[in-house]
Order: sequence, then C-alpha cells, then structure tokens
Amino acid sequence: MTKPLDKKTLRVEMRVLRRRLFDETPDAAPRAARKLPVSRFSRFSLVGAYCAQGTELDPGPILQAILELNEGRAQAALPVAVDRKSPLKFRLWRPDQPLVEDAYGIPSPPASAPEVLPNLLITPLLAFDRQGGRLGQGGGHYDRTLANLRRQRPVFVLGVAFAGQEIDAVPVAPHDQRLDAIVTETEFIEVVKEAPVRHST
Repeated sequence: MTKPLDKKTLRVEMRVLRRRLFDETPDAAPRAARKLPVSRFSRFSLVGAYCAQGTELDPGPILQAILELNEGRAQAALPVAVDRKSPLKFRLWRPDQPLVEDAYGIPSPPASAPEVLPNLLITPLLAFDRQGGRLGQGGGHYDRTLANLRRQRPVFVLGVAFAGQEIDAVPVAPHDQRLDAIVTETEFIEVVKEAPVRHST
C-alpha cells in the first residue's frame, strides 16, 4: 500500500487503520506468537517488552513463548518513562508483580525492581516496512531508548504489529532507529542488512 511521506499525516491514518485491524483481528497476538521462529531467540537472556495500550498488539504471547523456551535462563523487563525527554529505563518484571504508573501513566515495574539492559527488545509501532523502518507515536521515546541501548550493548529489536500496518517505506530521519525483525499474525520478517561498502585504497 502507498502512503504519503508526511509523518504527521501518516500517523493519523495509521492510528485509524490500527484501530480497525485491532477490532477485525482479535486473535492476532497468539497467531503472531505462532509465527515467531522461537528457537532462534534462545540466545537472549533479558527480554524487554511493553504493556499494550489502546490498540497496540499485545506482546504477551510472544514474550511468553520466548521465556518458556529459555526457562530459567531469561528474564522479562518492562519500560519505565521517568520523564518526557529521557530514554526509557527497563526494570525486571514477573507476571505476578504489581505494576505502578510511570510518567505517562503506563503500568510499569516499581522503583524497587532492578534496572537492566535488555538484549532483546519487543516494540510496538504504528507502521513498518521491510527495511526495518518503524513509525512510532511521535514522541521519540523509542528512538532515544534504542540509541541509548545500542551504545551500551548489542540489542535485537523485534517489532510487533498487525500485517496491515506494513507500508512501502516509512519516512526515516538520520536519528530514527531501525528494527531487526517484525512479527505479525501472518509472518516473521527478518530485515536484511545491507553489506557495508568496501572502498579500495
């Protein structure tokens, strides 16, 4: 599908579309988990996820599948917004642990939970393309967070979306952080990285 390149317009259109996809595909989350080649995620020990808000695709079944594969060897973490400008922090989380609201009012682990750096991050989005382009809500939180994480350790970024959120090309700026893979209710898409250009001397 072809979309205009203006991010503001695109976000408005994709929010409307995602709402429709959310209503039309109530079983998308478990279907997406079944599309994940879960054995390829056995190397990850700290899995950052998110609490789905509104019409975001619930990452719960995907997170559960990865944790079950790595039982006893992997832990889950959730993001915490401490303010509106800083990168997100990640704190360890267990399903039986009560959550508190962060700076955005989103349920998050309490301050007493240990802070960690995930090596696998599951992210929500409004739109994606097959080159790893990701359109977020516009606040820049995930771009700042991914840039911060990638400065500190290698991290694999998995976008979670409805198949209908795919567009031809997400408009990206130099600071925009790309996805390593996307999983939808219909397929797993691994982003093929371009080989670095070699210059002869």
